Amino acid sequence: EYEKEKLQERLARLSNGVAVIKVGGSSEVEVNEKKDRITDALNATKAAVDEGIVAGGGVALLRCISALESLVSTNSDQRTGIEIVKKSLLQPAMTIASNAGVEPGVVVHQILQYNGDIGYDASTDSYVDMFKAGIIDPTKVVRIALNDAAGVASLLATVDAAITDIPQDDKTGMGGMSPGMGGMGGMDY
Repeated sequence: EYEKEKLQERLARLSNGVAVIKVGGSSEVEVNEKKDRITDALNATKAAVDEGIVAGGGVALLRCISALESLVSTNSDQRTGIEIVKKSLLQPAMTIASNAGVEPGVVVHQILQYNGDIGYDASTDSYVDMFKAGIIDPTKVVRIALNDAAGVASLLATVDAAITDIPQDDKTGMGGMSPGMGGMGGMDY
């Protein structure tokens, strides 16, 4: 509640006028990328003002697992659903750890040993208070992501069949070259 109040105060200060954000870059692609990042930041700020913030890095989702563990169900489908949700709550933190080049299972296990808002900071390879480190997520974004994921999972669980593209491991050479003809060094796709 305190953080929401502080964010509302900041918004009030910002809304007293018009802000002009100038974006520059060396190419149109770079400028468009920067514009997209600014738009994302503005939308995240609005979402944070609307519903507050939670610890980022997947920590808030990991803290939800204990609530699911306390659920008791005699229905096997519900138990299966609970297990699926529990596993899905692990994924954001595991993905961050994996992208940082560390063992995801170890990182998640370590975070779960801590209480509160302690999580893994991939940029420093350390465990920190996520709020103090500024690693936060808007509550609204996390909530909507969970709702959307639950909706898709529910849909997939009730269909008889699903059609997907099969990923192909395409290791052909650069355009116009036969496979094995080289191309740009180190560009093994």
